[in-house]
Amino acid sequence: MLLFFTLGLLIHFVFFASIFDIYFTSPLVHGMTPQFTPLPPPARRLVLFVADGLRADALYELDENGNSRAPFIRNIIMHEGSWGISHTRVPTESRPGHVALIAGFYEDVSAVAKGWKENPVEFDSLFNESKYTWSWGSPDILPMFAKGASGDHVYTYSYDAKREDFGAQDATKLDTWVFDNVKDFFHHARNNQSLFSKINEEKIVFFLHLLGIDTNGHAHRPSSRDYKHNIKKVDDGVKEIVSMFNHFYGNDGKTTFIFTSDHGMTDWGSHGAGHPSETLTPLVTWGAGIKYPQRVSAQQFDDAFLKEWRLENWKRLDVNQADIAPLMTSLIGVPFPLNSVGILPVDYLNNTDLFKAESMFTNAVQILEQFKVKMTQKKEVTLPFLFTPFKGKKKHILGMRKPFKPILFFIYRLLSDSKQFNILRKARSYIKHRKFDEVVSLCKELIHLALKGLSYYHTYDRFFLGVNVVIGFVGWISYASLLIIKSHSNLIKGVSKEVKKPSHLLPCSFVAIGILVAFFLLIQACPWTYYVYGLLPLPIWYAVLREFQVIQDLVVSVLTYPLSHFVGYLLAFTLGIEVLVLSFFYRYMLTAGLTAFAAWPFLTRLWTRAKMTSLSWTFFSLLLAVFPLMPVVGRKPDISLVMGAGLLVLLLSLCVVTSLMKRKDSFIKEELLVHLLQVLSTVLSMYVVYSTQSSLLRKQGLPLMNQIISWATLASSLVVPLLSSPVLFQRLFSILLSLMSTYLLLSTGYEALFPLVLSCLMFVWINIEQETLQQSGVCCKQKLTSIQFSYNTDITQFRQLYLDDIRRAFFLVFFLVTAFFGTGNIASINSFDLASVYCFLTVFSPFMMGALMMWKILIPFVLVMCAFEAVQLTTQLSSKSLFLIVLVISDIMALHFFFLVKDYGSWLDIGTSISHYVIVMSMTIFLVFLNGLAQLLTTKKLRLCGKPKSHFM
Repeated sequence: MLLFFTLGLLIHFVFFASIFDIYFTSPLVHGMTPQFTPLPPPARRLVLFVADGLRADALYELDENGNSRAPFIRNIIMHEGSWGISHTRVPTESRPGHVALIAGFYEDVSAVAKGWKENPVEFDSLFNESKYTWSWGSPDILPMFAKGASGDHVYTYSYDAKREDFGAQDATKLDTWVFDNVKDFFHHARNNQSLFSKINEEKIVFFLHLLGIDTNGHAHRPSSRDYKHNIKKVDDGVKEIVSMFNHFYGNDGKTTFIFTSDHGMTDWGSHGAGHPSETLTPLVTWGAGIKYPQRVSAQQFDDAFLKEWRLENWKRLDVNQADIAPLMTSLIGVPFPLNSVGILPVDYLNNTDLFKAESMFTNAVQILEQFKVKMTQKKEVTLPFLFTPFKGKKKHILGMRKPFKPILFFIYRLLSDSKQFNILRKARSYIKHRKFDEVVSLCKELIHLALKGLSYYHTYDRFFLGVNVVIGFVGWISYASLLIIKSHSNLIKGVSKEVKKPSHLLPCSFVAIGILVAFFLLIQACPWTYYVYGLLPLPIWYAVLREFQVIQDLVVSVLTYPLSHFVGYLLAFTLGIEVLVLSFFYRYMLTAGLTAFAAWPFLTRLWTRAKMTSLSWTFFSLLLAVFPLMPVVGRKPDISLVMGAGLLVLLLSLCVVTSLMKRKDSFIKEELLVHLLQVLSTVLSMYVVYSTQSSLLRKQGLPLMNQIISWATLASSLVVPLLSSPVLFQRLFSILLSLMSTYLLLSTGYEALFPLVLSCLMFVWINIEQETLQQSGVCCKQKLTSIQFSYNTDITQFRQLYLDDIRRAFFLVFFLVTAFFGTGNIASINSFDLASVYCFLTVFSPFMMGALMMWKILIPFVLVMCAFEAVQLTTQLSSKSLFLIVLVISDIMALHFFFLVKDYGSWLDIGTSISHYVIVMSMTIFLVFLNGLAQLLTTKKLRLCGKPKSHFM
């Protein structure tokens, strides 16, 4: 059985990783020729300001007094330059956002985890193509562009990473550091002839990365005074830098300024998914080569932002984030980044029509180069009779302007080299005849089609990989179900007594299929992951078909079952699965489910047999049903609720300690000491939460003693319960006390009460499951005070599974989903509030902070799993049998979300679909670990001497 779970865990890791291989792989190709506009550029230098974490609405909107938070930037919009919204893509993180801005392509999702400061893959960028680039800002961003640059022409100046502290100081100092160092740099340049010569060259870039807004957003949220004040400080700093540049270069009119952001931020101070607050960022440009403001009477946009921002009379020019890279390259005359997929926004350019046409033509050639390389690469590794070249869609051609339909109809048939040459020659002919508008339109259409072709070849193997993963998924679910029926149930007992000898035909057939699949992948030079996805279903389905006799007996058994009952149970099971799936979209579905749970005892005979237990079940089910209706992440911190939760824990502890003191056994001193230690830990946690909150409000940072206590509490939370009594109730309560101490440190509001209510319901669940088992006559009821987790249960005392055990497994999955959503989380990868970890650390550390927030999410899961261990023990079930049903239910949910994953539509939909699959697969994988952790916490006993015992699982 251990081997089964190990293999199952590996299989689920493969299923989890498959989403990134199928939908989110690196789009980069290599081998293209650099392309640049052959005409003189309008600017000699470019200054790029990136205000990290700045939302578009936060910059453009007016305050309550009708004044702009950024008066200098707003004056630019109205009198000097062009503006719009830059639309980012998922994941809305700093690294992918800067790659899109500076390199012009959208990094795959998995790159976020591959490295923050260095490049997991080599790519070209604006900085690499420039003659010199000087950059100032965060040590998390600057190095990844410096290391990837060829030669020694990208210079970085970063502050110490410890400055990125969410609580120790005013985060605006991060931006002040950048502005001050830029000023010092130019002051020093006046006395350094070599440096002075370099900064007077052409094709140079100055990059100012401003992290203060993002840091204040995480620490205080975008609606805070700190966040809005930081915008004003950045506006003042930009004004000073612009004035300094103009003065230093003698107002030569050869400097272009671009102000934008890498991503936005949710109302609760996080980012990563596709909500509009994360994907809508500002873009303001002015200076050399940039079009002056254009007053208009009306603009066509689907949103109401223009009216809200009172900018309806100034033309808004929206772009995709990757479009900014070709805009910057054309302005200073450097080659387009080789991997850029951005489309030059010519409406921003204030130049001749010839320059716009040539720049657009260069942009088209540069993207076609990528298409050509991508097509060649895919053609070389695909068997000729299987290769299907890209063809445009008829509806795409029909939607084009009439003059271009005959020209681009050739591209519809096949975007071959000759067809590319013909269309580019036609564009060059238009330039020669000064038909510049036609050139721009033709090149835009060609770029759109080439990008579709790039996407086509990039996702060429998606169907093949997806089918293999689905086959593997279905095979695994089938095998787990057959294992349950064969080894843990009486469903097929007595159906067939005949045992057939195993045939050699089946293994030989699967070996032959495996060899054919491997050979097919080998001759196409497929990556090693394709072998995993292609070959994995074979051993799974071999294991399924080996149980053909079980399948036959199952069919016979089902046919003897009343059809109405079978259909009814199937519909109930399907409805339960769909409620769980819908709860990821609508949290109130959990409230509906818990309300149904509350009514369950009254629909059965439980109410007549155990009135007090039934009433308790109903009360705590309805109380828990309130939590999914509470505000999600983004709520304002309420430390009073955390303190209230701590006081309830102390009150419960007092009751338990009082009961222990009334006992007179030999273990009283040890158990009393353990509970007193846990009470002390709870008191210290309450103190740390309160004092840390006060210290951060005074901007004095995280006190060192608080940090030490927090980490010590976390480290001891999984050890102290092992010192407590193995009696079922006492061990579960000890686990609750230890985990609650840590949970209080990670709480900011009402979620601190959630584990208490959940644990109360879990204890009632243990009691009510005993009642249901006694009611069905399966076994006699035992007193919970007489059951010990450390009892070495004889394997003969385990019973077989019954139909009602599916309900028990469903209850567990439902409680696990409730454990996630009940604490204010949402089904999104941005479902995090960094304020939760401030008792442990405030200096920016994405992986450590992520690990702490993950543990906060898992604590309610651990409580549920420990209660599940108790349910299995009290109902005389092997933990493996019931856990297998839980895995089957979870896998059906995961397969459901696998089909819902998409990479089209709005970025909110895309990000949500990814998040759903990642969350449910993570939950399934963590279930295996949590099951082991729950067994460890409940069955092990630490003693100063003697050998600990454990019950057989």
